Amino acid sequence: MRLSSSIALSWILLAVLASGSAGAGLPVVVDDQPLPSLAPMLERAVPAVVNISTVTRIEAAEHPLMRDPFFRRFFDIPPQQQRREGNSLGSGIIVDAQRGLVLTNQHVIAKATEIRVTLHDGRSLIADLVGADPETDIAVLRIPSQDLIALPVANSDTVKVGDFVVAIGNPFGLSQTVTSGIVSGLGRSGLGIEGYESFIQTDASINPGNSGGPLVNLSGELVGVNTAILAPGGGNVGIGFAIPANMAWAIMEQLVDHGTVRRGLFGVTIQDLTPELAGALGIDLRDGAVVNGVEPESAAAAAGLREGDVILTINGAAVKGAADLRNRFGLLRVGAAVQLDILRGGKVRRVDGTIADPYRDFVEGRRVAPSLAGALLGELDRRGGVPALPVGTVEPGTAAWNAGLREGDRILQVNGQRVASLRDVARVLEQSGLLLSLRIQRGDDLLILARR
Repeated sequence: MRLSSSIALSWILLAVLASGSAGAGLPVVVDDQPLPSLAPMLERAVPAVVNISTVTRIEAAEHPLMRDPFFRRFFDIPPQQQRREGNSLGSGIIVDAQRGLVLTNQHVIAKATEIRVTLHDGRSLIADLVGADPETDIAVLRIPSQDLIALPVANSDTVKVGDFVVAIGNPFGLSQTVTSGIVSGLGRSGLGIEGYESFIQTDASINPGNSGGPLVNLSGELVGVNTAILAPGGGNVGIGFAIPANMAWAIMEQLVDHGTVRRGLFGVTIQDLTPELAGALGIDLRDGAVVNGVEPESAAAAAGLREGDVILTINGAAVKGAADLRNRFGLLRVGAAVQLDILRGGKVRRVDGTIADPYRDFVEGRRVAPSLAGALLGELDRRGGVPALPVGTVEPGTAAWNAGLREGDRILQVNGQRVASLRDVARVLEQSGLLLSLRIQRGDDLLILARR
């Protein structure tokens, strides 16, 4: 008969009291009942946890004079290695044995030129990167699918504060280390770690090297992907964060299908329902998100949303606040149906909408120039008062990707010339014959991407 977690804890406390002294050790049985142990569950779960090591080739800094062949010959300076290699270490989870799919953190494999996965049985395999999403810090790898064991995935929406959990990983290079604790908080956001945040907080020890490893429940099911710690003093203080399994799985499906995450657009801006705002609206609610803007001709406008509406649920799930709603929107694919329960004028209403494609009017870069193939490009916009050409999704390994373009970039200049339309881009590249440089805006930074 299996013991529940609460009964298990009671047995442990009884065992400690029965031991008589701290130095006496725990007995094997108490009142003819064996002590509970996590070992049987871990025997099933640990084989699905892998160690991940990467190699990253980094350009070495060099004084300009060292690049002059005459200078080097004059002073008899031998050729130097222009690159050095960096290594990183993390963890991963086999979640699909038949397809050889491994979940891990994006920051574990970022910029890697080689990814090696070491299995529990000692096999070392080269992994292919299926795709990565920096916004959620999730990456998916593929390895040969022979004799793999996958970890079952739980519904992380059912996790509660106080549930017992176990973290498994590779902290400080110590492979297959196990730590236990409880869920200390749910829906943690606003930490600035990732673009989309709804972390499970745990006091199970998570340290460098645990990143990408699993947080499992007492049934040995994946409930989260360990990703970060809060460590003001540089060490573990019992506050770790894991990406919920449901979020990780939704991102993985998109990465497997498309190689990237195709986030849609609903066209609504929201804010938290604060007590002050609830009072101003004359409502007695604590949870929800208030609509403070609806973009004209957007999916939200087509659904009938208005400023001042309070969104209570999305697709049947209660909305806790603006960050929670943003995360749920961020996991929906283009074309997905959206059903919202809203409060308007003191009455609850239901509105239906569809997630729109933010790049529906963009064109494939190949139609502009071969050197921009693989990117979706839009016409001029003036966000932030800076006119530029927006870049949509960029397929890894394509000409546009190799030129340095990434989703969200905004193109200001091509080959040193200002461009105000895709026609301008085509004209400049046709005149020069080659893509030599791009001046872009990436977030708040202005960058020049120069072709080598």
